[in-house]
Amino acid sequence: MKPRLKPLGDKNMIGANVTKIRKLNHMSQKELAISMQLLGCDINYTSLSKLEGQTRIATDREVYVIAKIFDIRSDDLFKEL
Repeated sequence: MKPRLKPLGDKNMIGANVTKIRKLNHMSQKELAISMQLLGCDINYTSLSKLEGQTRIATDREVYVIAKIFDIRSDDLFKEL
């Protein structure tokens, strides 16, 4: 796994938590992107990487689908882990 080269951005509040939760679930970014696509969320690996890096805005659909994949409440993505 490559270390983050750039500091986190400020475009969304959930990116760092998505990364933590994804890693706790032993899931790659590619696997998460595919899972999101299967639930009707049009996202690719690059967009997910930018979401996790907080350099792009997270849509409400993305927040909903990520929470559904990890079986957590949407507001849990906004809490400090």
